[in-house]
Amino acid sequence: MKEHDHTAIPAAKDLGLLSLGVIGVGTSGPVIAASAMPVPSLIFWRNLGGAAMMLPFALRNKEWRTEAEKRAIALSCAAGFLLAMHFMCFFFAMRLTSVAAGTALAALQPIFTACYFKLRGAVIPRRAWCGMLIAFLSVLLITGIDFQISLRNFAGDLLALLGATLAAGYMLIGSKAQQKLSTSTYTTACYFTCALTTLAIAIATGSQYLHFEARQWWLVVALILGAQFLGHTMFNMALRRVSPVIVALLVFFEVPVSALIAFFWLDQVPPAGIIPGIVGLLVGCGIFVSRAKVVPVSD
Repeated sequence: MKEHDHTAIPAAKDLGLLSLGVIGVGTSGPVIAASAMPVPSLIFWRNLGGAAMMLPFALRNKEWRTEAEKRAIALSCAAGFLLAMHFMCFFFAMRLTSVAAGTALAALQPIFTACYFKLRGAVIPRRAWCGMLIAFLSVLLITGIDFQISLRNFAGDLLALLGATLAAGYMLIGSKAQQKLSTSTYTTACYFTCALTTLAIAIATGSQYLHFEARQWWLVVALILGAQFLGHTMFNMALRRVSPVIVALLVFFEVPVSALIAFFWLDQVPPAGIIPGIVGLLVGCGIFVSRAKVVPVSD
C-alpha cells in the first residue's frame, strides 16, 4: 500500500466537501435533542433513508464482483456496525447532557485517530501532543463541571466520549474500505448495516418505530438531509483522498456550529464553566492542526 501524509492540506474540492460536512453534522445534535422518537428508531430511519438515497448509484456501479470488492463491502458492514454503536452513544448523550458539551466530547475522535497512527509507527512531535493534552484537560474541565451539576449530565458526557472512540474506528475502517469501493457503494452498505443493527435493538428493547406524529418525521427528514447526507456522506467522499486524521480534526468544528444552533433554536445556554472547556478544546485541536507534522506510516 502507498504511504499517506496524514497532515497534507486537502485540495480545494475536498475542503469544500469537508466544510459542507461540518455544517451537516453540526445540525445533528440540536435535531436529536429536539426529537422525542426513541433513539434506536431515530437512528434506524436516519440511516435507512441515507442508504436509500445512495442505493441507485451503488447499483449502477456494480462493485460486488471481485474478491477485493467483496472484502471491501465486508469492511463497509463492519464500519456500519461501529457507526450504529457511535450513534447510540451520541444520540443518548444528546438527551442526557447539553448539546455543546456532548458534541465537544464526541468530536474528540481526532485524538483517538492520532493515537491509532502512533501505535502504527507514525511519529508525532511534542507540539502536537501538547495540543492533544490541552484538549484532554479541557475534557476533564467539561466533565468535571457536568458532574457537579448532575450525574445525568456526567453519564451523557461519558457516552459522548465513548462515541468519539467508536467514530474514530468507523472513520478508519471506512477509509480502508473506500480504497476499493466508490463512496456510493460504501455508504449504501455502511448505512444499511447501521440501520439493520439499530432496528434489531429497537425490536429487542420494545421501542416504538412506527406511528409518530408529523413533527417527528420532519425531524427524521432533517437528520437524513443534514447530518446523514450533507454531513457523513460528504466526509466519506473526502475520505477517498484525505487522511482520516485531517477529516477527524475538521469534524471537531461541528462543536461551535451545534452550540450556535442549540442556542438560537433550543435556547440552550451552556453554564459559564463549560465555555472555557470548549474554548480549550478548540485551542488544543488548533495547535495540533497548525503544528503537527506526522511522519507518514504505511497502511
